[in-house]
Amino acid sequence: MHFQKIERRPELDALRGIFLAWMIFVHLPTRFSDFAAQPFGFVSAAEGFVFLSALLVARIYSREYSVDAGGVRRHLWRRSLKIYGYHMALIAFTFTVVAAYAVHVRRLALTNMLDFYLAHPVAGAVGALFLLYCPPLLDILPMYVLFLFLSPVVLSLARRLSWSTVLAGSMALWAAAQFGLKTEFDHALNQVTQLHIPVNETGAFNLFAWQALWMTGLWMGAESARGKVPLNHVPRWTIPVSGVLCVFFFLCRYGWLGPHLNWPALGLLVDKWQLGPLRVVNLVAFTIFFWWLRKWVVLLIHHEPFLTMGKASLQVFCAHLFFVFAGLALLYGDMKQLGWRTAVALTGVTFIALFFVALREVSKKRAKRAGKPGGSSPASAKETAEAKHEPARLPVKSEAADLVR
Repeated sequence: MHFQKIERRPELDALRGIFLAWMIFVHLPTRFSDFAAQPFGFVSAAEGFVFLSALLVARIYSREYSVDAGGVRRHLWRRSLKIYGYHMALIAFTFTVVAAYAVHVRRLALTNMLDFYLAHPVAGAVGALFLLYCPPLLDILPMYVLFLFLSPVVLSLARRLSWSTVLAGSMALWAAAQFGLKTEFDHALNQVTQLHIPVNETGAFNLFAWQALWMTGLWMGAESARGKVPLNHVPRWTIPVSGVLCVFFFLCRYGWLGPHLNWPALGLLVDKWQLGPLRVVNLVAFTIFFWWLRKWVVLLIHHEPFLTMGKASLQVFCAHLFFVFAGLALLYGDMKQLGWRTAVALTGVTFIALFFVALREVSKKRAKRAGKPGGSSPASAKETAEAKHEPARLPVKSEAADLVR
């Protein structure tokens, strides 16, 4: 199987930085979140981030997997363990500092977020340890841990069978998710574990549905590693159709097409958490149309702070949660959002701080690649390849798959 040389694509870092900034605006309890929540139709930053992360994993590791499957498997498993460690650190902080503050100061926004843990601390702690209990805002990293851990299995199946077979199975699982597979699975899991974690506390993301997005990203990443970008081969007629669909869903999103074609009326068909069927149509149309506009999109996004933030996405994502918790801690009574002055101040401080977090992380990576000043480390050849996103001999590392680091 022929694989092309993988070159550095800074625009992918910038795009990941855009998705991060988008998510931060959504998560901060300010009025800006009203404008940032799915502003282009039934499309959110989460879908883009999951898809892009999967694409980069396959794009970077597909070539090496054909040479050393066991090495790639161990490497990705170590990466998933690293993300698990970050998640456990966030859980520990949330279950101690945040929970104590919420109880003693009586902040409703925080106590509502942690209501199951506060009522059942042992079950909550054990459930969180095994990624079964996922409070709001803390349900994204567990999804990445699981998807990344299973990615070598998917790559192996794709090589032994075919990507068509793998994607067909993935679509079948997505279809089952639309008819309550997650609920049945969670009930069965509760019978086994006896933790009795409510379904709504196992994480907002329906993993049986979202795996389809990850699988699609893996497929497109693997194909691009071979120089066969699937989006280059879509029929030309799909471009205007996708543009019309994007406009249609945009109008539906804001309720401009009447009472039967708006967000509440469409309901589960455009549901984010289980990737409803009309939402999938919107995502496909959005992807095709913006791929057609990619030259102009790159010109718009290829700037700081997005480039730097995208290179340190895991650290930036984890750090942003501290500022979200701080925002929630400032809410009192039945407040849902901060006032304008506080919101502007919090948003400004958050982005400045996160940019410095990203700068520090990127500087650490550059120093590690450079080795000692004035010289080079024994692994400099390998690390030079990593900086260019070239799969080298294992262990493989790359800034391109930063969220999975």
